[in-house]
Amino acid sequence: MTSSQRVILPVFIVALMVFYAAGPAPAAVRTEVVKYQHGDVQLQGYLAYDDAVSAPQPGVLVVHEWWGLNAYTKMRVEKLAGLGYVAFALDMYGDGKTTDDPQVAQQCSGRFHGDVEALRARAQVGLEVLTSNSRVDKQRVAAIGYCFGGTTALELAYSGAPIQGVATFHAGPAIPRPQDFPNIKARLLICHGADDPMIPAQRMDLMVQTLKSAGADWQLIYYSRAKHSFTNPGADARGMEGLSYNADADRRSWQHMLQFFDEMFGNE
Repeated sequence: MTSSQRVILPVFIVALMVFYAAGPAPAAVRTEVVKYQHGDVQLQGYLAYDDAVSAPQPGVLVVHEWWGLNAYTKMRVEKLAGLGYVAFALDMYGDGKTTDDPQVAQQCSGRFHGDVEALRARAQVGLEVLTSNSRVDKQRVAAIGYCFGGTTALELAYSGAPIQGVATFHAGPAIPRPQDFPNIKARLLICHGADDPMIPAQRMDLMVQTLKSAGADWQLIYYSRAKHSFTNPGADARGMEGLSYNADADRRSWQHMLQFFDEMFGNE
């Protein structure tokens, strides 16, 4: 071995060691508060994504419970981002308003009761914020929602919005109107508590029959011993009868949603 070879070999080995030690960039979930508007209402959403991924990723719109865009909703957004989705929680109330008072929550969500067009329009603006993000693959977009947010996500699907699917958790049953039938292109996954005392069984039956009439692609999964708000670990602390966390139903419904996404988006 020549003297030059004795010098080059260690340098080469050191370079390989540095290369393999560095490896790919570690995943890191980044979050942003996103301000946007609907008419004269200032809204404040919450975006999360994996900044180690450069290629466009599926987007998931997240619609909050009637409590508003709180820490629970943000946790779901961050969890989705960690799984490779660009997730955006829209703001239905304005200024990112949240509350722990059921009466205030009723007032905030109540402004949309009976005004489906206003509900859909507010959700549509949030969807546009998500799909305008360059990190999002606009051909692979879904919406999910919890309680009031689940109802909102269903109405978004009934409007014919450009989303591939909707997954809901303990949502109020949204009944599509006959004029909505031709617009329902999104696949629907409805995750519901079998012991939910807040949703009349007759309304769930009516929703199912109406979706059948619409020719929609839907599936409804009931979870035993699950009451309203079964996915929220803080449900029992609300002190409201009928609200209760169920860890099994939470875990199973999340996995059912991920399977739904895998089938819809062709995830590996």
